[in-house]
Amino acid sequence: MRTFDTDALECLAAIVEEGGFERAAVRLSVTQSAVSQRLRALEAQVGTVLLVRSRPIKPTSAGRLLIKHAMQMRLLRADLETDLHDLTPGSGAMREEDRISIAINADSIATWALPALGDMVSEGLPLEIITDDQDFTHEWLREGQVLGCVTTLKQALRGCKVLSLGAMHYVAVASPAYANAHCPNGLTPHNFRSIPFIAFNRKDDLQTDFVSRACGLRRVALSQRFVPSSEGQVRAVLAGWGASVLPELQVRDLLANGQLVNLAPTVTLPVNLYWHCWNLDSVVIDRLTAALSSAATVALKTP
Repeated sequence: MRTFDTDALECLAAIVEEGGFERAAVRLSVTQSAVSQRLRALEAQVGTVLLVRSRPIKPTSAGRLLIKHAMQMRLLRADLETDLHDLTPGSGAMREEDRISIAINADSIATWALPALGDMVSEGLPLEIITDDQDFTHEWLREGQVLGCVTTLKQALRGCKVLSLGAMHYVAVASPAYANAHCPNGLTPHNFRSIPFIAFNRKDDLQTDFVSRACGLRRVALSQRFVPSSEGQVRAVLAGWGASVLPELQVRDLLANGQLVNLAPTVTLPVNLYWHCWNLDSVVIDRLTAALSSAATVALKTP
């Protein structure tokens, strides 16, 4: 079985994670020439190209396998550091380059997920959270760039285990002034086309899914504006940009104090979330799983 130089593996991972050779060199505290040399040596050992020199730089199939291996090595080091810390408290924090990466959808980050991870971060875990639409976070795990993800995908990926977290419920909201001016009777099959909806990005289909459900229509076409931030979507709605379909958990207080109004009070859109992670015997993975599961049990209950 071939063994690979740890520095070269970390070099490959850093190039992809940082988006280029120069930034990888800064992160690893080496010269850009050293980054190139390590990559060439690794490609020579494997016997194939590991990166596609595109913008952004992307790993080849072989490159993805080696990046996943590099992340598994990080996980082993993180587990060792955790065990050593238990035996010798104060023995030191993990290195930044040993970062543990997970992918979580933006709405979970904005509501329940961050408090769940606070204890591990305060203990020194060099955590990196990558955000994407909940229907796409699993692609980061599939490509080996994260060790776990929160996603809507129900079936476990190869080599991974899956845990149901519960359902996040979404509601359609607008500012009182906007609702009074444009949809005083709420969301209906007759007015949804004239209401601009604030979506996260072009991959966000929550707006169309909700309107289809609320209006009893199979397919709908909406006027949409895009704000790639969960908190930004809320601010845009408060500013009167239009309506949006947002987590009930996120806008609960704003509805209660009258800053927002529910455009379809009898309708919610439940989105089931799942935690996928590598199927490995790991203290870090077990703690991440337990923390996210515990927080989700409290937060993602039926409103």
